[in-house]
Amino acid sequence: MLENPCYDVKLTYEENYRRGPFGRFAEVLEQSEAKNPSDEAAQRGEAEQGHAGEQGGQASFLGFTVSKPFGIPAGPLLNSHFTDAAFRLGFDMCTYKTVRTRAWDCNPFPNILAIHPKTSTGFIAADSHETEEGLLADTDYQEPLSISNSFGVPSQDPDVWQPDMQLAMQHAGSRQLLIPSFQGSRATGMSTADYVRDHVTAAKLVMETGAKLVEMNTSCPNEGPGSLLCDNPDLVGEICESVKNEIGDIPLMIKLAYIPDDVTLQHMLDVTVGHGSVQAIVAINTISARLVDSHGKQALPGEGRERSGVCGHAILRSGLDMVSRLDAIRERGEYDFSIIGVGGVASADDYRNYRSQGADAVQAATASMWNPGLAASL
Repeated sequence: MLENPCYDVKLTYEENYRRGPFGRFAEVLEQSEAKNPSDEAAQRGEAEQGHAGEQGGQASFLGFTVSKPFGIPAGPLLNSHFTDAAFRLGFDMCTYKTVRTRAWDCNPFPNILAIHPKTSTGFIAADSHETEEGLLADTDYQEPLSISNSFGVPSQDPDVWQPDMQLAMQHAGSRQLLIPSFQGSRATGMSTADYVRDHVTAAKLVMETGAKLVEMNTSCPNEGPGSLLCDNPDLVGEICESVKNEIGDIPLMIKLAYIPDDVTLQHMLDVTVGHGSVQAIVAINTISARLVDSHGKQALPGEGRERSGVCGHAILRSGLDMVSRLDAIRERGEYDFSIIGVGGVASADDYRNYRSQGADAVQAATASMWNPGLAASL
């Protein structure tokens, strides 16, 4: 049964940023604020020990110890209030929503709608006719849940997100991991060299917060069809090399969209992991699709919003496939890298399936928003 989500889909992004989180995420924050800091620290330590004990110990990811290699990817966790609540609810690997070198506006409201695939399974494929012809999008949220993700990667100014990101890191438990996410920004008249430098600057700003690892988003589906950075592996490789030169020994992860072509996927790994610049792959981001209302009209208002990223149950099969193919390349012994599996995770079975396909860690976005007890159920 769906609970009230931590992100209120009836409010704008800005209102969620200022007032959120909501639902049970808000309740755990209120409970923590009622305690003094020493009691809070002690209780959190006890909770972590219990969580680890219930799962038979702890896990390691890129050299970091976590109670459970499970958490929430970039997207739902807008600021430290959201990450604080997520950590307290047992999501041990939480990614701070992607930041930029400058303030960046969100797409117009609404940003989240319920998505209803026509297939009997509820799954969609990245290259299916359905994603081109149009998926029904409305406000009827029901299980198995799929939603639109049409935000456009908004960001606060670094003067705002840097101190808040530091708080988010400080509030993580001893066996929990805050993962900062960043990306470069395309601007009118910007050269390729400028675009590369903007990624490096973003990474430098994140490093100034004391980050111990970073995730670079190469797969936002909301900057126009055909404009995914990860559609250009050679450019991704060039950016990763420049970023790695900036951050040194700090592990660099990159988030990818679904890549159906094994040749392209192999090339992506050759120019990133193979060059030693990338230590982990996060996959997948949302799948882009055309969204329509009950009358067949554009569901999301505004120019350039005919399509949106779709996440939740609809992309589970694609996420599992991507992780399996990444692991197959790794198993051949060519490269050593870690994998975070993302896409459609809504149950303990989904978590186990991702792990069996080769994921070293797993994250859930959509389900965690409506089911705050998901981590505790694993």
